[in-house]
Amino acid sequence: MFRKNMKKDPELFQNVSEGLRRLYRTKLFPLEDTYRFHDFHSPALEDADFDNKPMVLLVGQYSTGKTTFIRHLMEQDFPGMRIGPEPTTDSFIAVMHGEQDGVIPGNALVVDPKKPFRKLNAFGNAFLNRFMCAQMPNPVLESISIIDTPGILSGEKQRISRGYDFAAVLEWFAERVDRIILLFDAHKLDISDEFSEVIRALKNHEDKMRVVLNKADQISTQQLMRVYGALMWSLGKIINTPEVVRVYIGSFWAQPLLVPDNRKLFEAEEQDLFVDIQSLPRNAALRKLNDLIKRARLAKVQAYIISSLKKEMPSVFGKDSKKKELIANLGEIYLKIEKEHQISPGDFPNLAKMQELLNGQDFTKFAALKPKLLEAVEDMLANDIARLMALVRQEEAAMPSQTVKGGAFEGTMSGPFGHGYGEGASEGIDELEWVVGRDKPTYDEIFYTLSPINGKVSGAAAKKEMLKSKLPNTVLGKIWKLADVDKDGLLDDEEFALANHLIKVKLEGHELPPTLPEHLVPPSKRGIAQED
Repeated sequence: MFRKNMKKDPELFQNVSEGLRRLYRTKLFPLEDTYRFHDFHSPALEDADFDNKPMVLLVGQYSTGKTTFIRHLMEQDFPGMRIGPEPTTDSFIAVMHGEQDGVIPGNALVVDPKKPFRKLNAFGNAFLNRFMCAQMPNPVLESISIIDTPGILSGEKQRISRGYDFAAVLEWFAERVDRIILLFDAHKLDISDEFSEVIRALKNHEDKMRVVLNKADQISTQQLMRVYGALMWSLGKIINTPEVVRVYIGSFWAQPLLVPDNRKLFEAEEQDLFVDIQSLPRNAALRKLNDLIKRARLAKVQAYIISSLKKEMPSVFGKDSKKKELIANLGEIYLKIEKEHQISPGDFPNLAKMQELLNGQDFTKFAALKPKLLEAVEDMLANDIARLMALVRQEEAAMPSQTVKGGAFEGTMSGPFGHGYGEGASEGIDELEWVVGRDKPTYDEIFYTLSPINGKVSGAAAKKEMLKSKLPNTVLGKIWKLADVDKDGLLDDEEFALANHLIKVKLEGHELPPTLPEHLVPPSKRGIAQED
């Protein structure tokens, strides 16, 4: 009995990476291999794909600041780096951690089993001569790897001169990276035909996509509003989804701002982007799990398509004409499979691309439907993935501090230049005087109109005054909790002033602190607050 149920044993996997690797090899790979998934969609996954660090892919037209963005994150030049207003980066550069500075050329890189790039070999020498890995000891790269890409040019020139399928290479990377950052230049917003094609090629990876509107310090606030609106409109047309892609506005380099009017906005946006990037190591296992599920769903559809085509083929005569007919009617085969197996239309591969790929295939060599292979994948999706999901949560709980450190990420962590330092509830944090004391005379005038008894006003009297702020009761209730330092249900003059100060903080658009910071505790209550 024990032997029979061994497959269902939750202790089957030591960790998420090993679990994913084994599931892929034993359950998904046989289905992919039988129905030629690797010829149509994506090369087989290797061990390095499951073990590698989170990767960030930067994509953009030339001179949008991709390489400068990487340099800004790491605060260090990397081997092979070139920056200029002309199209300088003409290669794919994988910036990774290494003990010493150095460059590994593409041909050597694709034979290294420890690197997740072996399958890029399929794109040929034209691509491999334009691919390299820049290695260097940098704290940022201990947690993530960054892929710099050639700048996308306007017009047809680059399609002829590249010598390899640029969009297909980007799609290969998109499947394997954790974050795709599209960079746009606020100063010259123009989306070329090739860039539109590239964004469409990344269509199945919107969940990984973020947009950076760079060099936003070069234009005025009014112009920035117009550029932002134009960018959202253009992206809406290209990506063609109801959800809006998150756009971060800023100037991502270490130079003075040319137009400093929007400094606070840029700081807040940079902080948000940094938090997003810093979360990648923590969410890496979940991303790999998600990508494997996506891949399994597509592999199932591929099996149904290939086996349906095989079934329709004549055994002796008229094979060529039947093949042409089946390719032409592929849309109808999609509909038939969709209804027969209750598959969502979104799970099917692009029709035109599939028809093009089928032209070069010998249908007689296709495999018939093998239910056992499909059952193994169904079992993986229904049972094994749920167990791995629980393991992901355990790993996350065991390593809560997994985050990207070093470089620009350190500059915004603490001290007076930390995001939000000295603003809102943090105002007066490093002053000797009680910051609320500045406006206390004004608050005292209101306090004494409320007829205090023994130097204190009741909750009902304070409530009437606090409601004039028009803030919701949930917020005012939190302010009351913070301001009633001695928890006696009454407010003295200092506590009343504090309540009004916190109302002002909230009305200015800042968040309230979860507990009262030390510098906001009224001077006469500092002993009480410490005892609490």
